[in-house]
Formats: sequence, structure tokens, C-alpha cells
Amino acid sequence: MEENKLISSFKNSFQKLKSYCETENFAGWDPYDGLNSKIFQALPLKHWDVARLAWIQGFKRSPVNFRKLLLVPKEHNAKGLALFLLGYCRLYQAALEGKTAFGTSEALLEKIKDVTKLLLDMKVEGYAGACWGYNFDWQARRLFLFKKNTPTVVATAFCVEALIESYKITRNEKVLEVALSSAEFVLQDLSRTEHGKGHVFSYSITDGNNTVINASLLGSKILSYAYKYKKKQTYFDMAKKAVIAARDLQEEDGSWIYGLLPVQSWKDSFHTGFNLDAIATYQQNTEDMSFKACIDKGWDYYTKHFFEADGKPKYYHNKTYPIDIHCPAQVIVTASKLNEFQNNLELLERTLHWTIKHMQSKKGYFYYQYRKGLSSKISYMRWSNAFMFNAMAHYYLEINT
Repeated sequence: MEENKLISSFKNSFQKLKSYCETENFAGWDPYDGLNSKIFQALPLKHWDVARLAWIQGFKRSPVNFRKLLLVPKEHNAKGLALFLLGYCRLYQAALEGKTAFGTSEALLEKIKDVTKLLLDMKVEGYAGACWGYNFDWQARRLFLFKKNTPTVVATAFCVEALIESYKITRNEKVLEVALSSAEFVLQDLSRTEHGKGHVFSYSITDGNNTVINASLLGSKILSYAYKYKKKQTYFDMAKKAVIAARDLQEEDGSWIYGLLPVQSWKDSFHTGFNLDAIATYQQNTEDMSFKACIDKGWDYYTKHFFEADGKPKYYHNKTYPIDIHCPAQVIVTASKLNEFQNNLELLERTLHWTIKHMQSKKGYFYYQYRKGLSSKISYMRWSNAFMFNAMAHYYLEINT
């Protein structure tokens, strides 16, 4: 496809996505929101872990959307709002460079202020620092139940990065203050599992998911932002220990398994991208470049094992399907963070345009998963649309138009 056709296709796709999300006011459904069903909440089954798990998985795996029928409301999700905010901040940067296809700097500034307020309003109270969770109960296998608004390091890390990007534009000191306070949430409210000379931060305040590598690195990412602005040595030391553990857990070929539990030994695309993004952010914020070899090895593995020749993104290193929308979205963001965008432009173009062709509805939203058989074409605001919105905003800022 010629370059002007590529750019035209991209702009048309992104405009449809942007219009869809703004019309919905960034509220929507989620793959894991089944327990928000008013029908299920009225049943005694809600007290049984097996029933909760089956109900969630039924919603998540079904290609037919039963949410409206079973009274699951469309809601805001903090992580989703953070991704939209990150995207608007990138579009604002593009507008300052004269690229205004998706809004003037003045219009985008108002969006940034509006979404920032929505995100701040969703902050969970009662912890050592600012933190965020999800807008639904979540049963993970039979291991544990995360109640609605239980704070997680994953949701919090996305919110922190978005709020700091917002602060850089608005110069609202209150926004920065809230974001930096999250370092204390990481240090005081999360547990730590020692690993060699480092440690692994827990996924949440709730035990049961304590050794997930990307979650731990997101804790490090939060601490690195706090160190950048506050220069508190403890933030640096504790952030570095999480990166040391992740480096030691990286395999010789550059890959990572998802987590240390026996049921978490898979290797997938977008969590690899999260790991690389977090380590690169740590390095940029602390100026500690001692993990460059880890990033280089990981990036090489990422690009060689998770994408096919036509740009089709694979979910696992050894299996393509089901293709999750996170996979094409995250590689664009990670490439931008690692300053690898221009070096990998052909791969990113192929992947993005494969995704537009196969995973976008005519209504503008993106599908959750693409399968060989019956794909899930449900619109999920956080999981699908927010991730693609952020990715496409990064893409727009990086390309020459």
C-alpha cells in the first residue's frame, strides 16, 4: 500500500474510533464485568466462587453480548480513562507540531482537563497513596476475589503515567501531587516477594497474585516517576530491586513468562510489551542505564516471535490465536517508548493496517479478539477501544504527515 493510502486509511480509522468513544463518553462494557449484572447480584449464586467464575468466563468467552439483557451497565473504568488521557496528551503534542487532523491544541486541552477530572474522581480512598482499581468484582480462577474498586498496581500505574503526562501540559500541581503519592501505595500497601537480589511487587493489596512480572515492573514504574520528581533515594532503591528481579527472571533468549505460579508459565505478546515499556520508563526517569542489554534482548525477542510476515499479531510466542486487540496496540506504544518506532516502521505499519482491516467495526470500535472460527466482535471500552485509541495517538505523533 502506498504511503499516502496508508496514512489516509489510518486517519479515517482513528477518526471513527475517536468519534465513537467520545459519543459514548468513554463509558462501556469490559470482558470481565459480568458480576456487575443486576440479575446475578440478586441471586444467591453470587456467594459461590465457582458460580462467580463461571459467570465471568461465560460473558468473557461468548461471542454474543448478553450484557444489555442481563442488566450490566456501561461504566467508566479507571485504566480505560488513563489510556484515553494518554492518547489525548499525544494528540496535544502532535497539534503543537502543527498536526491537527484530530483537534486543535485548544480543543485537546479541554479534553485533557475533562478526562483528568474523571480519572481523579475515580481514585480509591483509604490507602497510603493514590490508587485505582476496576469497576467490577473479579474472580480469578478459585484463587481469590477482587472486589470492585480493590486497588491494583496495574490500574494505578496507568493512571499515574497519564496524570503525569496531563500535568506536563496543564501544569496543575494538584494532579502531580496525587500521581506522585502513589509511590507510597506501592511501598506501604503492596506486599513484596524476595527474589535473588531483588523483589517482586504484588498485583494488588489482596494476596493470591503476588508474583506477576509485569505487575511488579509497573510498581517499579510508579516509583521511578516519584524518584524523578522527588529524588527520594528509597523510591530509586525499591524500583531498581523490582527491575533486578525481572532481569533475573528474563530467559536467555529475551523472553519472560507471565508469572511465577505454575499456572502462569505462558509467554505472551502484550505483557512482554508492558515489561519493556516499564523498564525503559525506569531508565528514563532514573538515568540508570544498567538494564539496556535486558531491553535490547527483550525487544529482539518481542518483534521476532509475536508478529507474522503480513503483520498479523500473535497472542503467544508459539501460538497465534486468539489474537487479542492488546497485541497490535501495545507494540506501537512500546516501540515509541523505546525510541524504536522509526527503526520498526514497516512492522508497525503492517500490524496496524492488518488490525484495521480485520478487527475494526464499521461503527468505529475495535473487536476484542480475532479467531479462526467465530470471533468476539463485542465493543469493550477499556480492553479494546482505549488501548487502540492510545496506540493510534502514539502512531499519529510518530509518523510524518
